[in-house]
Amino acid sequence: MEQVNRELDGAPALLFLADPSACIVDARYANRSVHQEITGLGMTVGVRAGEDQLGTNALGTPAATGRDVLVRGSDHVLPAFSAFTCYGHPVVHPVTRRLEGVLSIGCRSPEEHPLLRPLARRVVQDIEDRLQRDTSHVQRLLVAAFQTAARRRGRAVMVIGQGLVLSTPPALDLLQPADHENVRARAQTTSSAGETVQRLTLGSGRTVRLRCRRIDGTEGVLVHIVPDQDTSPHEPGPGTAWPLLIVGEPGSGRTTAARRAAGFGARTLDAADVLGQGEPAWAKTVGALLQTDGPAVIIENLHLLSEQLGMLLTRCLRVARRAVVLTSSPGDHLDGVHAPVVAECAARQDLVPLRRRRHEIPALAQKMLTDIKGPGRLRLTSETLHVLADQPWPGNLSELRRVVRTLTEVRSAGDIIPSDLPVSHRGTAPPASPFLQAEREIIVAAIDAAGGNKVQAARALGMSRSTLYNRMRALRIH
Repeated sequence: MEQVNRELDGAPALLFLADPSACIVDARYANRSVHQEITGLGMTVGVRAGEDQLGTNALGTPAATGRDVLVRGSDHVLPAFSAFTCYGHPVVHPVTRRLEGVLSIGCRSPEEHPLLRPLARRVVQDIEDRLQRDTSHVQRLLVAAFQTAARRRGRAVMVIGQGLVLSTPPALDLLQPADHENVRARAQTTSSAGETVQRLTLGSGRTVRLRCRRIDGTEGVLVHIVPDQDTSPHEPGPGTAWPLLIVGEPGSGRTTAARRAAGFGARTLDAADVLGQGEPAWAKTVGALLQTDGPAVIIENLHLLSEQLGMLLTRCLRVARRAVVLTSSPGDHLDGVHAPVVAECAARQDLVPLRRRRHEIPALAQKMLTDIKGPGRLRLTSETLHVLADQPWPGNLSELRRVVRTLTEVRSAGDIIPSDLPVSHRGTAPPASPFLQAEREIIVAAIDAAGGNKVQAARALGMSRSTLYNRMRALRIH
């Protein structure tokens, strides 16, 4: 940055370097008047120039789309920047292919200067070359850590990070293809402070402990895989407090969890049937069931009940002679119109959506594949499992099961590779930072609340329609 600034030698130009979230980390000005003008607009180190804040610009737009962009003076959403033309280019790590930042070069001119693009590309290439050289040094550190840990014969050891995976033969003997992605996902959650220990049940049913430690000077993780003495997988028992409320997103396994808790012979009533039966008939059936002895009763889709039926169900639960399990989607209704029903429940189980259980996806997908085709006929490769684990899965387990079933129609035997996946599930997810995940969930919820109407969703979120579409592309919302 300093070298390019000297080469500009007083020209009315500016240089910005931003991180992947479009937050400015360095700013250089070859001209004093430009410096004063830009800082007067609030564009200083530490300021975020995201599209959601400034509209189309040469920092936020490349960060959101991963592509270079030229923003002429009149293209800026904010009139204050109309005197400048800026070119922004993403900085991509040459090894990991992740977005590392954005470089923007601009000049005080309403039209494009012919040197903007080649100058910016030269600087970006220089940055990426330096990342390449640094990566070579980091990989040497990872290899050295692996060799040190693997000196003792018979140890199951892995090193994972920065485009490199190393495993000892005992580790390879322990792990099935689905287990590799599980270990990788667990390793990514390791903090830089000390060693963490996590328990994992392998595809073979064997339970191991993963002792994970960050390798100094790198983003890599050293993993010791230690088999437990007690190798029987832990299965939680059914709930014993009644009524039991099970809350989860559609497709997250609410019905399966309810049947497991209710036990054999349970009777199921679905609030969705109210539309066909009418409220009086449905209410009469509920009352008659709960006032008699017998197996447990499952009441599905509490969120579909009207306030009146909710109050009637509350009274029935107070005198119920059977065990009752209720299922519901999450939402404000649990604290509002259905709060009296929730208050009658002695226990509650909240199902975690699949996008927050990425480390479980490889094992789940392989089990679904085995259930459909039988053992040994089809195998999901490690690369395929990695792509599956990166998907957002708004439909949770049901969506995963549909994708796996589709794969069995594509291949009858052998390895399933990423190109076999449906086109809609071949892409990779956005960076898994908590902030981006939260932003994605907020946008998806707003679109759902607007019935799929993007204009209404953008208005509810306080952003323009173009900004909403840009964020949807960046966060891979389809």
